[in-house]
Amino acid sequence: MEFSLISRSINIVHPVCIERGKNAEVWDVSGRRFLDFIGGIGVLNLGHCHPLVVERSTQQLQKLIHSAFNAVPHQKYLELTRALNNFIPLGYEKTFMLTNSGTEATENALKIARASTGRQAVIAFDDAFHGRTLAALALNGKVKPYKNQIGLLPGTVFHAPFPGKDSGVTAEEAKAAVLRLFEVEVAVTDVAAIIIEPIQGEGGFRSLDAAFAVWLRRLCDENGIVLIMDEIQSGFGRTGKKFAFEALGIEPDLLLMGKSMANGLPLAAIAGKKAIVDALPRGGLGGTYSGNAVACAASLAVIETMTTTSLAEWGEAMESAIVKAHQRWHGDLPMIGELTGTGAMRGIVFKDTANATGAEHLDTLLAAAREAGILLMPSGRYRNILRLLPPLTTPPAILEEGFLLIEQALFNLRA
Repeated sequence: MEFSLISRSINIVHPVCIERGKNAEVWDVSGRRFLDFIGGIGVLNLGHCHPLVVERSTQQLQKLIHSAFNAVPHQKYLELTRALNNFIPLGYEKTFMLTNSGTEATENALKIARASTGRQAVIAFDDAFHGRTLAALALNGKVKPYKNQIGLLPGTVFHAPFPGKDSGVTAEEAKAAVLRLFEVEVAVTDVAAIIIEPIQGEGGFRSLDAAFAVWLRRLCDENGIVLIMDEIQSGFGRTGKKFAFEALGIEPDLLLMGKSMANGLPLAAIAGKKAIVDALPRGGLGGTYSGNAVACAASLAVIETMTTTSLAEWGEAMESAIVKAHQRWHGDLPMIGELTGTGAMRGIVFKDTANATGAEHLDTLLAAAREAGILLMPSGRYRNILRLLPPLTTPPAILEEGFLLIEQALFNLRA
């Protein structure tokens, strides 16, 4: 495959070129079939070319492709914000801003938090990933590869350990680390926002401790800090619920969405408390392509399809299949470690053995699995956690085929 015209700074995990897809299956330019357990890195929760998404997008293409909403509003943007208002389980009066990508949602959330508080500092967490633009980079909880050779980053950002069953950090340890920041690094009255993922994506599908989330919500309330929850990867059904924060017993002030929001079309959003989101002056928010009409039509189809009942059914089926496969491998294969995440959003830790590191085992698996006909994605600080992102709509037979292909590749690894 010829990639000579593509920047070498873009890391391509699988050197294949696909030209069509249907649900959890894709075909490359030579016609070879692969099972896609990457899903555009969490973008295709409803699979490739979902019929309703295709239908509604095609209809919109024939009516209106685009209007810059901040110049001349269009109907689909308004329809989508109404649908989001009903879809998102937040109890307060909400207002919205649509963007093109999750990174744009992150950047605008920082602007909103600064404007609404009059402060600048932000607290993020180890192993977090919030995007590749400059301000988002500062939030990311690891250096390689995202911060290498970039130099000083904008903003005043502090990091704390991410607590949960998968990280090995307790809620008490994380609380102490945050409180230490206020004693040693930054005054609490200078902190505009705390940003956190309820389940880390790039960090290895690690779940946030619920007790810590409740404490964090109280801390923000008591100190006038904006709590931002990044659900760009975990939202829109990935866990089997609409959003992962539902399992934590709290509500964020700002909710970031993206990826599967439009099931493959570029669209993301910020939802939040009206008084906070409206803090900037007129013209402070906006964007030429933000809330493109075709992407909005696709998102409306996603929301229509993702009912509470359908998500619960898909989530239970996905979780059951992943857990059963892991149970078969765990114990028999020395490199297979624990299952991370929750619900249908799961990762598998690869451990070091006598002959290879966990990262090396996973790297070997990615190549072997690709040769066998299935595409997989790594994650984690050390790239040693397999993140499983098949579409929620994957038929049971395809799921089983996929896990059998992974199993065959696993048993060929050297311990």
